[in-house]
Amino acid sequence: MSKTYVNGLESMKIENPNVIPEGYSLHNSIDPFEYALARIEGKWKMKIIYTLANTEVMRYGELKRAVVPITHKMLSAQLKELERDGIVRRVEYPQIPPRVEYSLSPKGDDMISIFKEMWIWGHKYKDQA
Repeated sequence: MSKTYVNGLESMKIENPNVIPEGYSLHNSIDPFEYALARIEGKWKMKIIYTLANTEVMRYGELKRAVVPITHKMLSAQLKELERDGIVRRVEYPQIPPRVEYSLSPKGDDMISIFKEMWIWGHKYKDQA
């Protein structure tokens, strides 16, 4: 990668042709990489997806205990965004007390390979920090 400057800000120029699949360009009107990043941006979304990827179904309380120290407000907001984006499936059962379960949707399941690669990368380099 080489550094270029646009409007005084540093940006990276990708020179590795293996990063972008053949037939695609960085200059598409909607960059698929930016689209994917926008779905998982923020401190908690990747942790939530990773947690759900390691279980079939989780109730809200289980998820909150697993993604520590997330607040109720933040977990609720992040789950709503992930559901809106089609990554998380929410099933509400009409009973008292209410029961809500969360799982990855097929779109969310498609992200698991990305998380596996990140885990492998982290495992390889975590002791070099």
